[in-house]
Amino acid sequence: MGVTIKDIAKAAGVSYSTVSKALRDSPLVKPQTKQKILTVAKEMGYQPNIAAKSLVSKKSNTIGVVWPTVERDALSALATKINDELEKHHYHMLLSINPIHSAVNVFNRFQVDAILVFSEKAPPNVLQSAVPILFYGEPGPSSYPTFNVNRRQAVKKAVEYLYQLGHRKIAYIGDLTKQNKNQQEKLIGFQEGCKDLHLSPSDTITVNTNGLNWQDGYQAAEQMLDICTPTAIIGGSYDISVGILRAVKKAQLKVPADISLISYDNIPQSANQDPPLTVTGAPIEKIAEQMIKSLLTLIRNESLEDIPTLDSELVIRNSCTSLRMIEG
Repeated sequence: MGVTIKDIAKAAGVSYSTVSKALRDSPLVKPQTKQKILTVAKEMGYQPNIAAKSLVSKKSNTIGVVWPTVERDALSALATKINDELEKHHYHMLLSINPIHSAVNVFNRFQVDAILVFSEKAPPNVLQSAVPILFYGEPGPSSYPTFNVNRRQAVKKAVEYLYQLGHRKIAYIGDLTKQNKNQQEKLIGFQEGCKDLHLSPSDTITVNTNGLNWQDGYQAAEQMLDICTPTAIIGGSYDISVGILRAVKKAQLKVPADISLISYDNIPQSANQDPPLTVTGAPIEKIAEQMIKSLLTLIRNESLEDIPTLDSELVIRNSCTSLRMIEG
């Protein structure tokens, strides 16, 4: 059985109520007494009973997060930033990769304060939850708000930047699954960007990865390079771009000397690749910050009518070069 408040009171030689106040950081306890109690509690390995505490305060200070997978670097990076942001507000995160229905039911039983749902598939039309839910990306039932980023704008910026560097034969390698609206937005951004710049349809290439893992990007890029070699590639995600890098190296080509590469997903890990990747997309720090800001608003039972769609940013590193430099 764990250490209780009564155990701490006996060891510290104070009353039960004094220990309770000290653990809540109450100003009614003298600083010297409070420090003594906290020291004793730490030495005894005391852990607060979150369930009991939430019954009293009606808050668990816990957020349930429904996540597609933890196997991809981009999603792991974002989950870490969300956790960091929650810690700033003294919240904890419970993460589930179970289907949405079952995850929401479990989180309700745990009495979390709110739920964040990020799904890469169309969510169910009906969800039952006693706590607020915020969707990210794919919209949920109309009764729940959705936070999003401007994926279309991000890919258009990538096309425009490559065009400025002199590239005219540009490939987009990404998941073209029509059921995934988030990925379709990226494809539309590529198509619109090429059209606006009057690029020849014969020089603009789209390659379907049928997935978002690095292996999917590797296989798609390998197959494309067996047929044709564009001067520039836009990868539909960080993980896909890692796969593209490997395929380019296997083909005995170099980035950016032979092929320029831009990755969707504005995450710090992109700077650690060889070469450091030019990226496009909303910075994950801003995504996490806006998510938590919106969740805390819902927890306070305040209206959340206008959630801003985050704009993208292009971060230029060493994976792109001017086509004139390549040809020269």
